[in-house]
Amino acid sequence: MAFQRVNGIVLHYSLERRGPGPTLVFANSLGTDFRIWDPLLAELGDQFTVLRYDKRGHGLSEATPPPYAMDDHVADLNALLDHLDIHDPLVVGLSIGGMIAQGLAARHPKLARGLVLMDTAHRIGTDELWNQRIAAVEAEGIAAIAEGILARWFTPAYRRPENPDFVGYANMLLRTPREGYLGSSAALRDTDYTADVAGLDLPVLCIVGDQDGSTPPDLVRSTAALIRGAEFVVVENAGHLPCIEQPAVTAKLIERFAAQIFGTAARP
Repeated sequence: MAFQRVNGIVLHYSLERRGPGPTLVFANSLGTDFRIWDPLLAELGDQFTVLRYDKRGHGLSEATPPPYAMDDHVADLNALLDHLDIHDPLVVGLSIGGMIAQGLAARHPKLARGLVLMDTAHRIGTDELWNQRIAAVEAEGIAAIAEGILARWFTPAYRRPENPDFVGYANMLLRTPREGYLGSSAALRDTDYTADVAGLDLPVLCIVGDQDGSTPPDLVRSTAALIRGAEFVVVENAGHLPCIEQPAVTAKLIERFAAQIFGTAARP
């Protein structure tokens, strides 16, 4: 484990120098920590340096009082990259992590070489949706909304009590710090990157699970359509977290995209 105080808070991160190739930065979704990338990294080639981190209020990172702004998350990641002297990475962001990636590229246009926007969008949900979710968590905790969230995250085939991995990821959601969940929900409610992503000028790959109930394929496709030259790919038999349900397919998509933008060799 590694910890660093940046931008006024302590972030938990993992930096693995697996090979001499480019750096991949992974930003995870609401209600998860950076362990959601474990299945994907097991399938990923060994040529990359890999940075994962728990965003503010998640995992082992510090949970400041809510609400948060998306600019807080963007500034946290920018400060961590600066501290670690990471330049020119490929930033892979899932759900709110994808919005953090969009914000990072918009606020610091020379920082990232490319983006992989996974199961995310320029605008996720409505004020009403997020206000209802915030009120429910404030009143009864994350357990009150967990069943519906898990149904949107995972396909029926994966979402079975006899599947120990599903039970583990359900526990991850339930054990998310309340302050972090509420704070990041407010950040999602208050963020609309429609104009920002239309101005992005870097390679972008948009990925979505075909059964994603949180950011459905048509929503992710609409984000790709806003970004000049963006590629859009649907991963079959996956929900909101293709890195968990289809890690091998997702890893190959990331490797291929990295090969395109960095000129590295992709595995067959």
